[in-house]
Amino acid sequence: MSVETGLEGRIEWSVGEADLAIAQGSGDVPVLGTPRVVALCEAASVEALRGALAPAETTVGTRIEIDHSRATAPGAAVVAHARLVEVAGRKLCFEVELREGDRVAARGRLWRAVVDRERFLAR
Repeated sequence: MSVETGLEGRIEWSVGEADLAIAQGSGDVPVLGTPRVVALCEAASVEALRGALAPAETTVGTRIEIDHSRATAPGAAVVAHARLVEVAGRKLCFEVELREGDRVAARGRLWRAVVDRERFLAR
């Protein structure tokens, strides 16, 4: 593993019907659901690590702290961004953010652990 802080990943997404809180089971309003916000932030953290891990390695999510502070309507274009800010052995910490244009919709921290893919799946 040769992972260093500063790695960044970005995911662009158009909010569709399946992304809404009402469809995700996390509320009864037609706005971007928090579960999808988390998934987009996780995808951005995975993107940040593209090419940085050994072929036998992967990462798994272990913890997330997120403030989802702004509603996002269907059809909106959002961007999830992750930046690796801490490496502690096999534990990786990212600062994550989801934006709609210049507005921050969510912000937080996300942790992943580097694992050997085959050993992890064998458990």
